[in-house]
Amino acid sequence: MDMHTWWLFVMMTFVVSATPGPNMLLVMSHSARHGFRAAIGTVCGCMTALLAMMSLSAAGLGALLQAFPTVFDTLRWIGAAYLAYLGFKSWRAPVQEESAAAAAEVQVKPASALQLYRQGFLVAASNPKAILFAAAFFPQFITAERPQLPQFAILLATFSVIEVGWYMVYGGSGHRLAAYLRRAPVLKTFNRLTGGAFIGFAAVMAASRH
Repeated sequence: MDMHTWWLFVMMTFVVSATPGPNMLLVMSHSARHGFRAAIGTVCGCMTALLAMMSLSAAGLGALLQAFPTVFDTLRWIGAAYLAYLGFKSWRAPVQEESAAAAAEVQVKPASALQLYRQGFLVAASNPKAILFAAAFFPQFITAERPQLPQFAILLATFSVIEVGWYMVYGGSGHRLAAYLRRAPVLKTFNRLTGGAFIGFAAVMAASRH
């Protein structure tokens, strides 16, 4: 893999990672609700799942899912159900008003780092398309005549840096929303928007075909 190929991978990954998806939405939501530092646990959970799935793809699981569409569909429906559950949970999240005034500030129930990590891991792992994406995307940048494992390691490390960078951008955006979410009506609207987005992602995943 030469530098030209690597830079092409960097540019394409930069665009792909920037696209809003369930992972980015979850990081932004957790940063807004629990703070930027707390959301780092969510980032770690997402990255753990993504790196594991891409490593499995390199080991041949992507080809297995393509060969057995029933297995893929089962994983896809499980993932869609989990995203729908998150959406419903966010939509129905209670908003505790500190006073009867509409502008009252609210308190969001704190979550532990383990809870945020686990939720990040499950959301990232809920989409089996990540395995197929890695199986189709990464080989385009690997030179067959050279040792493949070092090339895959370089691509995976590059992907991780870019992906985490975008998580930080989305997390920073969520952190700036935190001040507005202290108002009960705004927090309720935020819950409905994020819940609806997760339900929308679930619907897209359920309707998709690999």
